[in-house]
Amino acid sequence: MRFSDLDLSKQYSYADYFRWTLEDRIEIINGKVYQMFPAPSTWHQMLSLKLSVKLGSFLDKKPCKVFAAPFDVRLPGKSKEDKDILTVVQPDLCVICDPAKIDKRGCIGAPDIVVEILSPGNNAKELKNKFTLYEEAGVKEYWIASPQDNTFVVNILVDGKYITTRTLTVGDVVTSLILPGFSLDLEELFEGINYE
Repeated sequence: MRFSDLDLSKQYSYADYFRWTLEDRIEIINGKVYQMFPAPSTWHQMLSLKLSVKLGSFLDKKPCKVFAAPFDVRLPGKSKEDKDILTVVQPDLCVICDPAKIDKRGCIGAPDIVVEILSPGNNAKELKNKFTLYEEAGVKEYWIASPQDNTFVVNILVDGKYITTRTLTVGDVVTSLILPGFSLDLEELFEGINYE
């Protein structure tokens, strides 16, 4: 089955997604299918690996766990039944502190932290659709990293709405309310990432 075989005017659920044997990576947001393409850039992958290592080292022997894409995050609405889940996404990275949300198929429910790394083809989806999606789902911190311009934004959920930090860049340090003691030096993070 190919992405082009799907009827994009229809609404789909995780039950559909789980049955498909697509070669393409996709996400479903509120029942609508989005193709994930092209493959992430070299700079995207370098940034993802650096973040994975930094988070993984910090979380070693702690209850919170970090997961990297591809890793399904199912955001249930009215029930946790596959047929009722209309949103399944694959964040670049996510941190989950509640082990009850982790199962053999990924995560069911909102991660504590979601990290998305911008690529030229996905900026609108990440900045518009996923901002609202993660806010409504209750993701406590939504981090957006941009290897194109070496910037980093942290959105913190307060009373059901995101409060956005100023845009951080080289010379700044990212901290997290969810992970006390964690710090991410953006000069180190973006070192060697020469997006051109």
